[in-house]
Amino acid sequence: MSDPDLIAPRPPRFAEWLSQPMLRNRGLFLKVALAAVLINLFGLIVSLFTMTVYDRVVPNLAFDSLTALSIGVGIVLVFDFALRILRAYFVDVAGADIDREIGGNVFDRLMRIRLDLKRGSVGQLSGLMRELETLRDFFASATLTAIVDVPFIVLTLIFIGFIGGPIVFVPLILVPIVIAAGYLTHPALDRLSARSMAGGLSKQSVLVESIGSIEMVKTSGAQKLLEKRWLKAIDDHADSSMRQRLISTIAVTIATSANSAAYMGVVVFGVFLIAERELTTGGLVACSILAGRAVQPLAQIAQLMSRISATRTAYRQLNGLMSVPSEGPVGQPLYPGRLSGRIELKNVSFRYPGASEKTLDQFNFTVEPGQRVALIGRVGSGKSTVARLMLGLYPPQEGLVLIDGTDIRQFDPDGLRANIGTALQETVLLSGSVRENIALDRPHIDDAEMLRAAQLSGAHGFMGQITNGYDLILADRGEGLSGGQRQSITLARALAGRPPILIFDEPTSAMDSQTEAALIDRLAEEMKGRTLVMITHRSALLRLADRIVIVEAGKVVADGPRDTILQQLSRPRAAA
Repeated sequence: MSDPDLIAPRPPRFAEWLSQPMLRNRGLFLKVALAAVLINLFGLIVSLFTMTVYDRVVPNLAFDSLTALSIGVGIVLVFDFALRILRAYFVDVAGADIDREIGGNVFDRLMRIRLDLKRGSVGQLSGLMRELETLRDFFASATLTAIVDVPFIVLTLIFIGFIGGPIVFVPLILVPIVIAAGYLTHPALDRLSARSMAGGLSKQSVLVESIGSIEMVKTSGAQKLLEKRWLKAIDDHADSSMRQRLISTIAVTIATSANSAAYMGVVVFGVFLIAERELTTGGLVACSILAGRAVQPLAQIAQLMSRISATRTAYRQLNGLMSVPSEGPVGQPLYPGRLSGRIELKNVSFRYPGASEKTLDQFNFTVEPGQRVALIGRVGSGKSTVARLMLGLYPPQEGLVLIDGTDIRQFDPDGLRANIGTALQETVLLSGSVRENIALDRPHIDDAEMLRAAQLSGAHGFMGQITNGYDLILADRGEGLSGGQRQSITLARALAGRPPILIFDEPTSAMDSQTEAALIDRLAEEMKGRTLVMITHRSALLRLADRIVIVEAGKVVADGPRDTILQQLSRPRAAA
């Protein structure tokens, strides 16, 4: 007999990132359910009103009774109208709250995803985020209230049996047919939903890649290749979507036809019952109305079944994203204050996902607080990888990356990077104002500090001469600015707040020599007392370093004072 403590708990039907926001809104959903219950009860009252009018009022011309009944039903209809409006309102409020919380959680996880575990292109990931709309439309749509209507099918059938006796068998036969149609089409809808989503993500991937690199596409003639990929993605997506709509239409059409068939069948069967005096005319009218109400929710359920397939596929994809481990420690992270800036890489080995060779192999490297180190070496030697490991963007497969003697995997990633000013090789600006791109909504970066950083980086030299200045709205990725201007703004972002550690990767590659020389003069004083790790191929920037490390094939091959290393590098040239 197995130990109960050793039995693994069953995973929850819905992950917490989805179930918890829904549970927090259960009060609103209970109000929606209560409104749906009352609306269904009001439907029964209307059918009873019709039967009473035909059986009691019309034969006796009882106009006073008709007036009283009409007033009562009028009041019911007013309440029915108000409840329908309130039901829609509560569904929208709950949906907005769920959408905000789930959307925030998924976006936070996407931003904290470990880059070594990231799967899919930028377009596919952005397309995956769009699937949040599928979840929202399902859980926040009035169609979901159709679930509340299902128990009233049984109540309505009981009502029909009470009024019309054997006439209840007409809708009773049609109900299982509609349910069977929805059940039999469900497996095919599941398969086609997965294919349709894959096709949609493929389209999004091609689109994002094409727009994001449109200048390259135009200048290199890549349009035909991308257009071919785009049309193939469209064909694949259209084919799966068409099949999905066709199968879902079959189930919905069967449910709609069953509604009409129930009405006609009740009328035909009811005529014979009237002839045998087993049913009144009012009873027949009431039963025909109720038969429609008994089958009508099944049409909504058939629509819901088709949406369940798409929702389930979206949930699986998003849950896969949410299941990817995020950056930072598994337990409680450390939140560093201001770091002193000692950096150490001990026996670090690293291989990029999918790569056959190691980028770094038993790499050892130490930077003391306040030391300024330049990493130089050939393209692909591993210099930029060292910077990424220091920033915690990738964890090493072997060895340790330590800052102030602590493995950076113990730090909260945001807390760690708040201590590091970064200007990486690829200059990326966000859409929005220049002010936003420098300050990044960091509370300790006020206008005075922003201006100080901009003057240091040289950005103020061109931004101060523009009419709207730092409120200039940049296009996507800073289009419209030169490469040197984008680098200046990126450097201002890195310098703002005086972080104790600075990591620069080719920070002046797009600048002219004159602008670069002026920048170096300004940074010489700024760097004092702060740790600098700089990756560069430009000899002018070496003025900022007091130590040079040469990296080759993922290992340190030379390390020493700047002037000593420069002399070693110049000897072969002098001998030549």
